[in-house]
Amino acid sequence: MSTADASARPTIISSDTQRGDREARTPPGQTLTAKWPVLHFGEVPRIDRSTWRLRIDGCCEQPLELDWEQFMQLPQVDVHCDIHCVTRWSRLDNRFTGVSTQAIIDLVRPTPEARFVVQHADSDPDGSWTTNVPMDQFAGDDCLLARAHDDEPLSPDHGGPVRVVIPRLYFWKGAKWLSRIEFTEADRPGFWEVNGYHNDGDPWREERFGW
Repeated sequence: MSTADASARPTIISSDTQRGDREARTPPGQTLTAKWPVLHFGEVPRIDRSTWRLRIDGCCEQPLELDWEQFMQLPQVDVHCDIHCVTRWSRLDNRFTGVSTQAIIDLVRPTPEARFVVQHADSDPDGSWTTNVPMDQFAGDDCLLARAHDDEPLSPDHGGPVRVVIPRLYFWKGAKWLSRIEFTEADRPGFWEVNGYHNDGDPWREERFGW
């Protein structure tokens, strides 16, 4: 399927956008914003698409590595979703474009032992930032590896060239500057989880902190 033709892309509507009016779609403790605040740890990496690589490995039958051209040849989708940051802002009605996480799962075929997913980011500290999610969260029908937001390529500030979007969790649970997806048997808390954030990150339960 051509990635150039937006009309050919399926659109996935996140179930959280169907909770009701704007108030009903805003988790407790959150404030709505029309802006998209930029928050991250350390410096923003500048990653050229020509050198970007995505490694997918761990507990799977067909580990692989994708370059930008190969990533763009995968089936592309649009996801209409809301996003919620642990720092208490929410932005409704976003449209992300990219490759669904289910398409990635279908490609590499995780083994039965794969119960968790560790997302690796090419960013501080020392290019080794990670975050962790259970397999069922990563495989949600509204989850994707996003390359664009509202028809514009993701900027470096927002995790470009590719970031993970998991709409039903706080936004940090989707890694910016994605460089590797690792399927694991055991849970492995990432940078923010080790530093006090909640291991699960459900905004509707206000799972902000782990203490």
